[in-house]
Amino acid sequence: MKKQDKKFYITTPLYYSSGKLHLGHCYTTVVCDSLARFKRKDGYDVFFLTGTDEHGQNIAKRAEEKGITPKEFVDNLYRDITDLWSLMKITYDKFIRTTDEYHEETVKKIFTKLYEQGDIYKAEYEGWYCSPCESFWAESQLEDGKCPDCHREVSRAKEESYFFRLSKYGDKLLKLYEKNPEFLQPKSRVNEMVNNFIKPGLQDLAVSRTSVSWGVPVPFDNKHSIYVWIDALANYLTALGYMSDDEELFKKYWPADVHMMAKEIVRFHSIIWPSLLMALDLPLPKHVYGHGWLLFGGDKMSKSKGNVVDPYFLVGRYGLDAIRYYLLREVPFGNDGVFSIKSLLGRYNDDLCNSLGNLVSRTIAMIEKNFDGKVPAKGNFKDSLDKELKDMSECLIGKVREAVDGFNVPQALTEIMALVYRANKYIDETTPWTLAKDLEQKGRLGEVLYNLAEVLRFVAVALSPFLPDTAQSIFDKLGLGKVPDDFDSLARFGGLEEGTPVTKGKNLFDRINIDEELKKLEEE
Repeated sequence: MKKQDKKFYITTPLYYSSGKLHLGHCYTTVVCDSLARFKRKDGYDVFFLTGTDEHGQNIAKRAEEKGITPKEFVDNLYRDITDLWSLMKITYDKFIRTTDEYHEETVKKIFTKLYEQGDIYKAEYEGWYCSPCESFWAESQLEDGKCPDCHREVSRAKEESYFFRLSKYGDKLLKLYEKNPEFLQPKSRVNEMVNNFIKPGLQDLAVSRTSVSWGVPVPFDNKHSIYVWIDALANYLTALGYMSDDEELFKKYWPADVHMMAKEIVRFHSIIWPSLLMALDLPLPKHVYGHGWLLFGGDKMSKSKGNVVDPYFLVGRYGLDAIRYYLLREVPFGNDGVFSIKSLLGRYNDDLCNSLGNLVSRTIAMIEKNFDGKVPAKGNFKDSLDKELKDMSECLIGKVREAVDGFNVPQALTEIMALVYRANKYIDETTPWTLAKDLEQKGRLGEVLYNLAEVLRFVAVALSPFLPDTAQSIFDKLGLGKVPDDFDSLARFGGLEEGTPVTKGKNLFDRINIDEELKKLEEE
């Protein structure tokens, strides 16, 4: 299949933060970045979208508290987010802001279209309102009298609003889930949406506010501002030029392959969003994936909870790839994961230092010592241990691809590390230090070290979408130049050329004394 025939459109949710950005803000975007990087290398034409949610009551309130205009506030938000993505080396193709003029103009067109065809009507709303979530709730949806999403207090609100006929799409949503069980993942989310929201009966959705001026005005009724769900959710279309003079990107990439988000906004993406798309007579995204929360001390990480972990501090202290690896490997995808410095350091030592780093150091050091720093000649792979390592290497990218296609990034890294573990065991089995003592075993020693160096090449290329800096460092040590932009070189074991100069240099990762490090952190 040609690259132009293989499209992959992946999105993060729009980001909003009223305070200091923490590690929890990075999780979804690092995952999406890894998926996007992998798909690009795998021959796909990728469009990776992220952005900021810049309208609404909370923005206006926070700006007022800081004594600045809402526009100044969101400009600061934009800089903070893009600076963080630069730190994390996020390779997005487009960053959208909901205050972008083209976005606002298309949101008005969408609202007008839905109104004119009868999917939006004007009425008065009275119900329970959660200010932090900017959500209205019916009495039946409350949990212990509180917001079902954030579990905070709600207040009674009465307001004239425009409503989207969400109730009209309940049966269509049920058919969607029946006919397309892969639409919403993981599957545990499906029962929650169907049993808790759709089957009890969907209620029409308030999609405008008169009490919020910081927003996109309803084009035919300036007393109303378009509410967040049509405004924010529409970004997945507006970023591609939908309803603009140039719809080339929209025609090329829509429908999205996957909308990735944390589980608390799954309802909006798996109920409201497909209903809006049905109303607009547009194809639905192929997948909606609601991953779990990154927890800290057993609670969701957020400024209001006080559980802030600074990504700048962590990256500066332990390195970017150590943080990326922890986020991608430690958290069981689809479920909640608990962050702790101790678990981060444990994963760093066990996987990155003792396993990967040690394999790289030992292999290159032995080539430098025994073959003047040049890759020795390869063998014929007839030895059973050699053949096992060869076969495992040649199967690697297929296994990683299968995990990525299922959005299971931790499993993808597990497959890569399995080859690393096997190569370390191969060293123990072949005992190259013993072979080095016998001149008659020089040829066999060369075969063993060639195989190990070739494994490192496979590991680096497979690892590059997830830990790009580490992958390039391995290639630098192997004297191989830039990591390739595709996986074609992993089709055959034995592609590493004899005589390639290697350089051990500094360690990829230095072991950390966990007890001493924890003590230092407590004292700082």
